[in-house]
Amino acid sequence: MRPNQISLETAQMISKKLNMPLEHVMHTPPHILMEKLKRAELSETEQQESTDQEE
Repeated sequence: MRPNQISLETAQMISKKLNMPLEHVMHTPPHILMEKLKRAELSETEQQESTDQEE
C-alpha cells in the first residue's frame, strides 16, 4: 500500500488532532482517517456542550 497523497502540513495537523504518530497517519487508509477525524470532532462537540450546560 502506498502512502496517502496528502501534504506534510495536513498530515501534521491530523497527527496532532488524533494524537497519532505521523508515520501512522501517512499509512492509514483514508477512509479510516476520515472516520477517526469525525469521531474526534464529535467528542469535542460533546465536551463543549457538556461544559456549556454546566455553566
